[in-house]
Amino acid sequence: MANELSGLRVAFLTSNEGVEQAELTAPWQAVTDADGRPELIAPEAGEVQAFNHLDKGDAFPVDRTLRDADPGDYDALVIPGGVANGDFLRTVPAAVSFVQRHFAAGKPAAVICHGPWVLVEAGLVRDRTLTSWPSLKTDIENAGGTWVDSEVQVCQEGPNTLVTSRKPDDLPAFCATFTRVFSRQSQSA
Repeated sequence: MANELSGLRVAFLTSNEGVEQAELTAPWQAVTDADGRPELIAPEAGEVQAFNHLDKGDAFPVDRTLRDADPGDYDALVIPGGVANGDFLRTVPAAVSFVQRHFAAGKPAAVICHGPWVLVEAGLVRDRTLTSWPSLKTDIENAGGTWVDSEVQVCQEGPNTLVTSRKPDDLPAFCATFTRVFSRQSQSA
């Protein structure tokens, strides 16, 4: 359906540098195509510099800084991957707090690749089953989560529904799944 996310505000949380471009742009397009309203949130104003693995990609304008963003204003959350993106975000207390408050409110989230590092830092993977880039397996398990090697994983064992995927190759399944999950959540709210 072209309007399954009609009017839903979806926060895309990234660092200002290091997000994997495809993991930002494909989910963003999926939200837009489903008539949702994506907003790019980053620690600092200005732009987000994306990367295509290790090569600089495009820059994207920040819609709102973490200082000015309230998780209560959003219906869903997407955390794209990128090694530097996930690693940097987990060191930003405002990013960790934003994610914790979003989860505590029971709102759905979709996280891909190295994005789960933020969830580990926020203490949000215990007793949850998720996937990620394979190098995060030990971090997730050490934080009390169960890691699976799956194209897409949906976990409802927690305060919210969590959709996770491993890598850019998983984007079609990731986008289709989180769009369905976000749509169902909004209809039951």
